[in-house]
Amino acid sequence: MNDVNIQDWVGRTEQNTELVSLRQSVGMSAMLDYELTPQAGDPLPPGWHWMFFPEMARQSVLSADGHAPRGDFLPPVALPRRMWGGNRLRFLGPIPIGQELRRESEILSIKSKDGRSGKLALVTVRHSYFGHEALAMEEEHDIVYRSAANGENQSPPGQVPATVADWSKEMVPDAVLLFRYSALTFNGHRIHYDMPYVRDVEGYPGLIVHGPLTATLLMESARESHPEKLFETAVVRAHRPLFAGNKLVIQGSQSESGVHMWALDPEGFVAMTVDIVFK
Repeated sequence: MNDVNIQDWVGRTEQNTELVSLRQSVGMSAMLDYELTPQAGDPLPPGWHWMFFPEMARQSVLSADGHAPRGDFLPPVALPRRMWGGNRLRFLGPIPIGQELRRESEILSIKSKDGRSGKLALVTVRHSYFGHEALAMEEEHDIVYRSAANGENQSPPGQVPATVADWSKEMVPDAVLLFRYSALTFNGHRIHYDMPYVRDVEGYPGLIVHGPLTATLLMESARESHPEKLFETAVVRAHRPLFAGNKLVIQGSQSESGVHMWALDPEGFVAMTVDIVFK
């Protein structure tokens, strides 16, 4: 792969079809501790789509971190560590539970730069989701690749919320919650369940809470506070990692066209934000 120009991957496309499984949807509801369970035909809630379209690589070809190997659809970025950077979502129609969903994906850009903790590469992928040929959702997803950890892996500098919360709740995402989410999403990334790996190889002090799990928790809080509203857009930005066993505070405030949501780590710093516009 040394002679490969990763920019050749820009514009690469793939297409997949998957059933929006009722079983997985019921599992997500159980993981979120809901009493009511989804039914076939119900619209899939925002953020639950991350359960579907996982990379189904054979066990024998997995990378050291538990991910599928690169170089097929995703570019063969040489940097070893992979992180979930954020998303921009546009909701156009319902995705019914129990029906097939088609996803068309395209590599939009690949950018390299030097960051605070070493070299970085940012790969942006666009996903278009179709149900019965109608476009139901568009998503741009940012994947961040980083150089190997050099000793202790320090979190980025923290920032306190810029907005006063209108509502707030606390929870502690434990290792069982992370395991169940990994199982629902077929996510083999070892930073979410393998403590010796995350400590000795990645240099983090604890198991890392999945980025899309945190985003889903924030979106669920927005749905609970505004049950009559439908999402039009959501912009997700990851700022700092969250670790299993630590307090997570989910807060939100009204905005002119929707809500501004954020997650706080135990130090009171913003770990993730989600800006939602309602229809």
